[in-house]
Amino acid sequence: MSSAETATLLPHVEAELTSDDLLAIYYYMQLTRSSEERVRRLYLQGKLQGAVYTSRGQEGTAVASAYALQDGDYVAPLIRDLGASFTRGIEPSKIFAQWLGRTGGPTGGRDGNLHFGVLERGVLAPISMLGATIPLCAGVALAAKQRNEKSVALAFIGDGGTNTGDFHEGLNFAAVFKLAVVVIVEDNGFAYSTPTAKHVAIKTFADRATAYGIPGTTIDGNDVIQVYRATKGAVDRARAGAGPTLIEVKTFRMRGHAEHDDAFYVPKELHAAWAERDPIDRLLSYMKEHHLAKQETISDIDGRVEKELDEAMQWAEDSPLPDPATQTEGVYAP
Repeated sequence: MSSAETATLLPHVEAELTSDDLLAIYYYMQLTRSSEERVRRLYLQGKLQGAVYTSRGQEGTAVASAYALQDGDYVAPLIRDLGASFTRGIEPSKIFAQWLGRTGGPTGGRDGNLHFGVLERGVLAPISMLGATIPLCAGVALAAKQRNEKSVALAFIGDGGTNTGDFHEGLNFAAVFKLAVVVIVEDNGFAYSTPTAKHVAIKTFADRATAYGIPGTTIDGNDVIQVYRATKGAVDRARAGAGPTLIEVKTFRMRGHAEHDDAFYVPKELHAAWAERDPIDRLLSYMKEHHLAKQETISDIDGRVEKELDEAMQWAEDSPLPDPATQTEGVYAP
């Protein structure tokens, strides 16, 4: 996306979201941003072993889309979709332990990054080979269909990841067999440092849906109501047996690809324009404008988030480092 001009304000519409729903979405977005900020500080202090990727500016997409799922559904997050994991019920203490490489994390200390899944929560582990989560979700949906289950699989993919063969194969397979898959393309303007216009010739990623014979739509990813409504419609359609949907969200990452990237290639005016469209700020403004939440309620949520994260970090730091003798556990071959 070359400019932020197409980003719209939150519309005053009768959405399927109550004030309690909007407050829950606000909570999960704040939980995501505040937890990632703490992880970022750990990285700067040299306390983490790997790279740190954050979703600042994109929290609305991950949270609001995952909020549209039901128990028994699946989600396949990528590096900027921590909010989806929180929304599905994974505790911050487990996330911090994961980053610190402690036994309390989902991988038991085998990874110090976001490569984890929690199947009990319907969260599938990210795959480093971009695009590979699309056929993964197609397989999950196929298994559910064969079992006569009504589960839906929600997959995230970045704009750059849509150029992989796995993206094409997975989406084509899902379309042919009318599988219950929803694919969200997060167009945040850059595939690492490559502007979107430099790696695709199409105007919108939703245009690609036509090639697979499925619906495609483009929405404002920083508008949580738009994200929820589009995802909920696609999820309901998939659950009814009508097949997959491709949803393109226009959004923007407010930091570099990772914390080691200073994002020198991002024009300052573009960054400033998107800063005015922050998803958390926009939701707050919407709720206040329409008298859906008092400042006292917002302050209580903010305080709750900080208290929960304080306790979560302490729990993670108290969690022991893994015993090297356990390194062969949890693998397919001895």
